[in-house]
Amino acid sequence: MSKRADLPSVIPLFPLSGALLLPRARLPLHLFEPRYLAMLEDALKTPERLIGMIQPREVPGGAEKRLQAIGCAGRVTAFSETEDGRYMITLTGVSRFRVVKEITGFTPYRRAEIDTSDFTRDRGGPEIDPDFERAPFLDLLGRYFAAMDLSTDWGSLKDAEEELLIDSLSMLCPFEPEDRQALLEAPSLPTRRETLVTLFEIALRGGTSEEMMQ
Repeated sequence: MSKRADLPSVIPLFPLSGALLLPRARLPLHLFEPRYLAMLEDALKTPERLIGMIQPREVPGGAEKRLQAIGCAGRVTAFSETEDGRYMITLTGVSRFRVVKEITGFTPYRRAEIDTSDFTRDRGGPEIDPDFERAPFLDLLGRYFAAMDLSTDWGSLKDAEEELLIDSLSMLCPFEPEDRQALLEAPSLPTRRETLVTLFEIALRGGTSEEMMQ
């Protein structure tokens, strides 16, 4: 799937608040609702096996949740069925996308026409962060983990490539949905790292993510 033409123009959507998928990263998911089991079945019938992860956007008084403008398409790279008919799947991020319009009818799940032209870099090799300084970053991370009472395998973090490190933390740390959306929309790995650092610093000050928006 190295060519942009390999991405279909319409893909199924899985709206899930707080879920973040980034290009080349892996996201495990548990599917049990009938509409999403149907979505998986239909996705597996296609050569691309794509599902678009996207966050809902709360609208006061709205009967149906609207969606964020930007999500990330992932390829189903592993799946297994449980005894009671649920599925555990793994999505591997392919490319972020911008929603052009939702497609109505014919399926119990949501679908959208998408545009990936703003995210051509997503489909290349791993990004690098030339200004990344591992020691001070890990020091800040250690203080954040201590403040949040989190634990991790520090040995693996010290050796991880910068994209894997930054993107894994973006996906796994307990951020608010709007923070995850900001991390998703960061145009490059350095800007995602800068956003991540800002979120750590805000948390250590006891502030809220609204500070980042000001």
